[in-house]
Amino acid sequence: MNYELLIARRMIHGGKGSFSGPVVRISVISVTLGLAVMIVSIAIVTGFQIQIRDKITGFGAHIQIAKFDSNNSYEYSPVSMVQPFYPSLEKKAGIRHIQVFATKAGIVQTADQIQGVVLKGVGPDFDWSFFKDKLVEGRSFITGKAEPNDSVIISKTLASLLKLKTGDPLRTYFIIDKQARGRRFVISGIYNTGLEEFDKLYVFGDIANIRKLNGWDSTQVSGFEVMIDNFKDLDKAGKTVYKNIGYDLDSKTIRELYPQLFDWLDLQDVNVLIILILMVLVSGIAMISTLLILILERTNMIGVLKALGARNYSIRKVFLYNAAYIIARGLLLGNITGIGLCLLQQHFGIIQLPQESYFMSVVPIHLDYLQILALNAGTLLVCVLMLLLPSYIVTRISPIKAIRFD
Repeated sequence: MNYELLIARRMIHGGKGSFSGPVVRISVISVTLGLAVMIVSIAIVTGFQIQIRDKITGFGAHIQIAKFDSNNSYEYSPVSMVQPFYPSLEKKAGIRHIQVFATKAGIVQTADQIQGVVLKGVGPDFDWSFFKDKLVEGRSFITGKAEPNDSVIISKTLASLLKLKTGDPLRTYFIIDKQARGRRFVISGIYNTGLEEFDKLYVFGDIANIRKLNGWDSTQVSGFEVMIDNFKDLDKAGKTVYKNIGYDLDSKTIRELYPQLFDWLDLQDVNVLIILILMVLVSGIAMISTLLILILERTNMIGVLKALGARNYSIRKVFLYNAAYIIARGLLLGNITGIGLCLLQQHFGIIQLPQESYFMSVVPIHLDYLQILALNAGTLLVCVLMLLLPSYIVTRISPIKAIRFD
């Protein structure tokens, strides 16, 4: 018979007038809140990182291929789209799509406003999936026809700044051979990503317009954009792409193109780490305090058990069973609370955010169940390790002094 477990069960609920009952409940609440806060924190930060990362890659793809001599401006040297890797590169493992692009800097002018923009030309192979939930007005446009399509989509930020709407003309000027050339476009759609730095800059149009402005033939482009299946494989995919392009071309990952933005996103991990450490320490200290109180309250019982021949190991097991109950119950309730709150926010968007400050309108949530499993395992391990030392106090209690203890 496992008498240690029997005694532990009676201790957990505490007898009449016992102080241990409320202490156990407080300790369970402490572990519950600690784990719930950790789950919610990591889900929010991970969701924030993924959303910002996806928005950045929506403007520049995961990997860009261009000429080696391209400078840091938005004016790329032309390359031929007739390449051995286009579009066969899509057959490589981990690579989802490859498409052509062209960019040209220009200035948009209205009756009372002027704004510098970058016209990004896209072709028939452009992946519009990024804009499916970003278009707030109007529609996208069709490319690949004999004549360039004059339709463009602009951001909500730019439309508000220039006081424009769908159907309005967009007069844009470009510097070509040191002379300004005007081009009239028509706004077919308005998008909104929340990234003001990009929204204010990019106007999307037919790549044929940039070819016409630059005097390029129908096979010339600024470069190629490559999308991959898993962002975690970005570096690996970047090496694969680099090995498969010509010697006169260069490839850069989105991290290399916007290092400051991704360094900023990586800094968010430091905030999560601090929260995790603090919450685990709070839970561990609460467990230590609870165990010490239980030992102190049951000193007489410890003396009686020792006088009856119980070994120190068996008595320690009684208190460790109590600790195991508290941890297990706390982890269960913590998971229910944390995951429940995340699911509510994920499906109903209860907590709103000012988009101009946080680049999104609702608190983002991303639940990674491997991360949650790791949080549970880490919390359990830390709490158990922190309980080993106070449980040794049992071995230092003398039976005679313990029985007389009041």
